Amino acid sequence: MGRSLKKGPFVDVPLLEKVEAMNRAGGDKKVIKTWSRRSTVVPEMVGHTLAVHNGKKFIPVYVTENMVGHKLGEFAPTRVFKGHTTKVAEKAAGVAGAPGAPAAGGSAPAGAKPAGAGS
Repeated sequence: MGRSLKKGPFVDVPLLEKVEAMNRAGGDKKVIKTWSRRSTVVPEMVGHTLAVHNGKKFIPVYVTENMVGHKLGEFAPTRVFKGHTTKVAEKAAGVAGAPGAPAAGGSAPAGAKPAGAGS
């Protein structure tokens, strides 16, 4: 559920103060480190680079107009997707060398005539 409109967007006060101080300073553009993944991106942040902590390291996030209204945590993923390639490779290798599978050039059952032999 979203936040009430009368309350406005949530932004940690220290983070908002740092952004506003940089806006007042003018051309000073430093990277602001923050652990506040829950803070909402507000228009004052546009054009700044925020280093958002993902639990292990800080991910630099350059804030654009399209990000306004979203949370900072959305732009710093906490999990690394490695893919499913290992299971697919194991499955392909397992099918090719499966026990009990008929091998190419196998022998005919006992008592059967070879193909092409006359009677």
